[in-house]
Amino acid sequence: MSEISAPKTGKPLAVVELSAKDLPAYCPNPQMPLWNHHPRVFIDATHEGGGKCPYCGTVYRLRAGEVIKGHH
Repeated sequence: MSEISAPKTGKPLAVVELSAKDLPAYCPNPQMPLWNHHPRVFIDATHEGGGKCPYCGTVYRLRAGEVIKGHH
């Protein structure tokens, strides 16, 4: 995970970079400690900039160059 800062507080936000095989993305993710869990929410990480968890602020985004294969 890398860090970026929240615009208003300047506090670092956790960033989870995903591969296409990690979709659908959800939070809390399996690497988060049990004490830090909140209700599971699915995150749309397919848009530019990714998606952000409404509970903890973790940002989920696709790795550079990842391609999502869909139905034709």
